[in-house]
Amino acid sequence: MTEVVGAGIDDDHGWSGRLAWAYGLTAPDPAERAAALVRLAGARREADAALRRVHRASQPTRWLRRKARDWAAADKAYVEAAGRSLPEALVGRRVAGEISTWPGLPFALLFLEWEVRYPQEWTQHAKAWGTKQALIKELAAADHDHRVRAKLIDLVGLVVQRSYRCKDREYVRIARAVDGDELRDRLRGAHRSDDPTAQLHAGYVLWLLDRPEIPNTRHVWRTWLAGTLT
Repeated sequence: MTEVVGAGIDDDHGWSGRLAWAYGLTAPDPAERAAALVRLAGARREADAALRRVHRASQPTRWLRRKARDWAAADKAYVEAAGRSLPEALVGRRVAGEISTWPGLPFALLFLEWEVRYPQEWTQHAKAWGTKQALIKELAAADHDHRVRAKLIDLVGLVVQRSYRCKDREYVRIARAVDGDELRDRLRGAHRSDDPTAQLHAGYVLWLLDRPEIPNTRHVWRTWLAGTLT
């Protein structure tokens, strides 16, 4: 099965045409989010059904030529259906060029923002830890304009204020990529807050920003935490 998911018409218009409804997933209005979740459920059902057709077309048959034709048609239909759904549209990104110039970038940011702002809804409807991790790694390795940079700073600022969720550690990559006064001001504010979780997480990220040579591992986190609490 192809991994070029969401690549159909890979330009700004194509992505917006397929996924503009997804902005409702991060809307502050519960009714707007609920409507977007209904739309997502339908899109995911279509993608799942298309994937099952790909699997059926992959079954052995004596008619090899027909099998190849049926598989190609089913695979094309799956790519199109997956491009209208999340996280399917973002899985296995195989588009030439940096993610900073990828037309799907706004929806990669949307997917991460959704997980940060409404983690329970994200987990229930589109949980994809591997996709979260892969997107964060790519975003941390690219240069971004001020709008994307501001969004990434906002994500880091929100993540340090919550209890740890799977792959949150990867956001240190983002923090190091967008390090600067704006981010550090956000982190210092969290570190001075009354929230013990924000104090710890923001303090750890600030400590790592001052020590770019130190890897962000569980061992480093536990060692730092032990020193902080003693």
